[in-house]
Amino acid sequence: MNSIAHIFESIWGHLTAVLWIVYLFTVLSTAIMIIHEKRDPAKTSTWVLLLITLPILGLLLYIVFGQNRRKEKLFSRKEIQDIEQIEYLSHRQIIRFKKKTDVQAKLAEHSSIITLLLNNSKALLTEMNDVSIFHSGKEAFDSIISSLYAAKTSIHIEFYIISNDKIGNRIKNILITKAKEGVKVRVLFDDVGSWSLPKRYVRELKEAGVEIHPFMEVRFPLLTSKVNYRNHRKVVVIDGKIGYLGGMNIADRYIEGTRRLGQWSDTMLKIEGEAVHSLQVIFLIDWFFVTGDVVKEREMYFPKPQVSAFHPLQIVTSGPDSDWASIMQAFFHAITRAKKHIYISTPYFIPNESILTALKTSALSGVDIKLILPGKSDSTVVYWSSLSYVAELLEAGINIYLYQDGFNHSKIMMIDSSIAMVGSANMDIRSFEDNFEVAAFIYDETITQKLERNFKANLSKCKHITLDIWNARPLKSSFKESLARLISPLF
Repeated sequence: MNSIAHIFESIWGHLTAVLWIVYLFTVLSTAIMIIHEKRDPAKTSTWVLLLITLPILGLLLYIVFGQNRRKEKLFSRKEIQDIEQIEYLSHRQIIRFKKKTDVQAKLAEHSSIITLLLNNSKALLTEMNDVSIFHSGKEAFDSIISSLYAAKTSIHIEFYIISNDKIGNRIKNILITKAKEGVKVRVLFDDVGSWSLPKRYVRELKEAGVEIHPFMEVRFPLLTSKVNYRNHRKVVVIDGKIGYLGGMNIADRYIEGTRRLGQWSDTMLKIEGEAVHSLQVIFLIDWFFVTGDVVKEREMYFPKPQVSAFHPLQIVTSGPDSDWASIMQAFFHAITRAKKHIYISTPYFIPNESILTALKTSALSGVDIKLILPGKSDSTVVYWSSLSYVAELLEAGINIYLYQDGFNHSKIMMIDSSIAMVGSANMDIRSFEDNFEVAAFIYDETITQKLERNFKANLSKCKHITLDIWNARPLKSSFKESLARLISPLF
């Protein structure tokens, strides 16, 4: 009996040793791979430290959140006609700027950022556009609903979150009605962002003839990195003539607020004109990415614009399917070239080292920087991590304001009253590297100054933070900020 027990003990000892060797090899090889990727040092060191201290949890988290999909090029934008056409047109526009045409002369001060976005995102410069700005959910959704009712040929909708609430069901019923009228209706929703969307909601739309699909469906969250790469875009395109983009999802919180956070404020744009074609292309590329279907009816989806107002802008995308972190690069370039002032509002502020350095350098150079952050947030870890940057920003001379009248969810930046950025991208690492995002870069003083007036009005709803006020906060708050900042590169 003792002999049998001894044999089992020996086998178990050898098996344990083998498992430890395999385990250590896996952890060490993963750590070496992370180091070899040559990422941001802070993110690299955080992942390596997590793997060493909590190997099993660290390995699982790395599989889900840590892999660099842009570098691995696992997301392909596919070789479809729209992309080939954009490549050609963007090359033509770059040549056009170098030859200093009339349009280039009007936009001379913005030529470098326009060229950057033509190169890194193939974002075509559009000139003839009408732009309307909405700062409340009621105004934005009233306009969207009016446009949906007026649709004649097509409706394309793409949102991170579609909720099964009052506004979600109102829009669902309109889409059902329009599909039965013969309007071609296509809908994309993010599978993770809209996890709570019932199957019945989707089924009702499909039964009415609406084509609706989840973006990158996630079946086993702990076994796939798909959960980390989400479509955060908010886009509506109607008849190829009217487009919407910005920071609002389809949810009642943007109209009614929530009990915990109060009223949600955000920014949405309505665009008519040439830029709508750019939004249409973005949707159709995403549609192809999800379904494999190439939409070919060019005359139906790209009608000739009838707008005569000169409001130049570029529609810019970024995501793990692109070669460059396009929106982040454009933010960086715009910040470093500012001469007078920079106004930023973002609900989630976890900048990479480049953006953080650009902001501090601009402030130290005499540029007036005002940054609105939430006074309370829907994400605890991100909220405390955002606050961890406040001290060093204040020391550089940046003015920090914490929004008190509900939750400010706007993602906007205005520079020198001449250029504005509005879209879905937060000023955080996730938006810069992992999410599929879209933003409008607007080269127009009238529109930019409208956005700046609203920004300044919001300052009266904020608490202005000084260094003395910040240094007097409780020690436990500082500890929460430091801990949140330590783990923020993981998420």
